[in-house]
Amino acid sequence: MKLPLLILSIIMITQSTQAQLEKRLDSVITSTIQPGEPGIALYVENNGKVIYKNGFGLDNTNGKRIKATTNFRMASVSKQFTAMAILLLEKDGKISFDDPISRFFPEIPSVVGNKVLLRHLLTHSSGIIDYEAIMDDSKTTQLLDADVLTLLSKQDTTYFAPGSKFRYSNSAYALLALITERISGQTLPGFMKERIFRPLKMKNSLMYEASTTIPNRALGFARDSNKKLYANDQSSTSAVKGDGGVYTSLNDYSKWTHGIWNKTLVDLPAVLKKLNFPIKQVTGSFYGPGWFYFDKDQPSFFHSGSTCGFSTYSINIPGTKTSIVYYSNIANNSAPWKKILEVLASEGVANPTQIFQLHELTR
Repeated sequence: MKLPLLILSIIMITQSTQAQLEKRLDSVITSTIQPGEPGIALYVENNGKVIYKNGFGLDNTNGKRIKATTNFRMASVSKQFTAMAILLLEKDGKISFDDPISRFFPEIPSVVGNKVLLRHLLTHSSGIIDYEAIMDDSKTTQLLDADVLTLLSKQDTTYFAPGSKFRYSNSAYALLALITERISGQTLPGFMKERIFRPLKMKNSLMYEASTTIPNRALGFARDSNKKLYANDQSSTSAVKGDGGVYTSLNDYSKWTHGIWNKTLVDLPAVLKKLNFPIKQVTGSFYGPGWFYFDKDQPSFFHSGSTCGFSTYSINIPGTKTSIVYYSNIANNSAPWKKILEVLASEGVANPTQIFQLHELTR
């Protein structure tokens, strides 16, 4: 049987000594960071063994070095947490994946709400209008999830018939956040803390709120047209929680990864077998609740996140207990990630092209 490319890209790790691998990865990362600049955190686990965990560069303007405890904004990697909230409510018997969203949102025109199902939101197959395309860019206050609903309540069309195509949708995950709140009776940050972070002992993870202090927080940066770095931590959409509001660290995220492997919250591979949508643009790939993945029987998960000041990537292969996690507090900082995957793939054993194709679908 042909192994998925993601699995092939990890095999060579066991054919090098850990010291050699660490040296190669250190070299890749340090070659991209100048003294005094923001940087990168990288975690690699293979066969259940941590083979690399390190941070480089600064987390903010105070000169603190990035560590495994530094909290980064996850951007769209947050979607797997929002999706898990919905999976837990379904496990509780409070919702069904086949519920029309009109059950939760009478504000949305029935011509849309009666046709879009919960499963469509989870798998980016709803055709719901992108809120970024209809928001007022002149407003100086940040958009909230509730504001996304207000915008969508005025839309009586979708891009296509729900369930007929794949189109990545931040709007869908903002709605999922609101569904969590309306069904649970809790705020999304409160639900996340009680049902996800606390059971997994992710003590320093949280959802962004302007009024909340984030421990060990990395601030975001971007480069201008001259490649000069400038502070760029917040945008007009940074307060929307459902599509990108989680902050976590390498240490805490590894607990999330192990929770997936151990099926602590839900049996994610089993869920994916009944809740997925094929992605025609990338052969053999699917989107399930919060994850791109290959192979329904032995899934290899992937997701990326990109926002005004952060770049995040996560690969998770439960079958081989493999995890690769990359955080950077620099926007659009994908070049080091690509080099890291090339090191891990080692000498052309596998081509990570599909990963980069999937990342482009999130833009």
